[in-house]
Amino acid sequence: MAIKQLLKRTSGWLYLNSPVGRHQLHGAGVILMLHRVLANDRAADLPHRNELCVGPKAFAHLLLWLKKHFDCVPLMEILQPGDFQSERPKVALTFDDGWRDNALNAFPLLKKHQVPASIFLSTDFIGNRQRFWWESLGETLWHSHGEKARTHLIECLQEVGRPLPVLLDDLDVQRRSLALSRFLQSLKTLPVDVLNWLTDQCPDESLPQALDWHQVRALEASGLVRFGPHGASHAILTSLDDQRLDEELSRSRNALLNGCNRPLPVYCYPNGNHDARVREHVANHDFPFALGTVAGIYRGMGDPLALPRIGISHRTACNPQLLSWRIYRGARP
Repeated sequence: MAIKQLLKRTSGWLYLNSPVGRHQLHGAGVILMLHRVLANDRAADLPHRNELCVGPKAFAHLLLWLKKHFDCVPLMEILQPGDFQSERPKVALTFDDGWRDNALNAFPLLKKHQVPASIFLSTDFIGNRQRFWWESLGETLWHSHGEKARTHLIECLQEVGRPLPVLLDDLDVQRRSLALSRFLQSLKTLPVDVLNWLTDQCPDESLPQALDWHQVRALEASGLVRFGPHGASHAILTSLDDQRLDEELSRSRNALLNGCNRPLPVYCYPNGNHDARVREHVANHDFPFALGTVAGIYRGMGDPLALPRIGISHRTACNPQLLSWRIYRGARP
């Protein structure tokens, strides 16, 4: 595995620094997808957090690397480019969900390095103590809130037909964390009301998980951050009937119009799930652009309601040459 990683890092570096790579990326835009920046790197490095979380040192390292190889620009500069075309490719940072640590940990580093970003809010969570199920369940099962809370949640999971895998009691931290990551992925198929009930069985955290509207307005006033909708309840849009889909889209859109001065004309699909029906409804709610999760780079072609993004994990942030490899694969004709 180490040799494979080395080959990817080397190939990516050669691509970014070669005439062929620079030619292929000329006029292109790379949209990155992040979620959280935690307070320390060790916590972010565990497999069940790695894909959604980045540590602050790793995030700072990523920002420095991006500034070296790209023009770091606001998202709309990629989606609606002006007349000036730089010789360097453009990159835009996006954050999904609206986690409170976007303000506490990510923004100070964005400000320090003067890198703009877009944050897409699951608007029902903003300004209240409503919790994201995957965080509450994951941390409870990880013993973050004590054995009593974990045992109670395990019993509730058995009630809904999702018993805990044996590997979640493995003594090896990495194997146990990886098993938890896979288990949380499997829970995505549960109905929303079941996930909400399971979340209610978890103990309350000391702080709200999401941003509040005061933080949203403060970040927007900085000029570095803009906001767009990532659903209202974070429901998977493809699972909703037409009426509930329109309610979800309207509620999130209205919340942004009331809470922000300049909300983005871009929708961000929860979990990346969309189909032709969902895209039609999004367009009918006056969104000319929407972000998915399929990896690739943006050249101004293709469906603007299915824009590609490249996900950033803690591992990728620590080794951004791996990102250059993914850009290379996304840029191939």
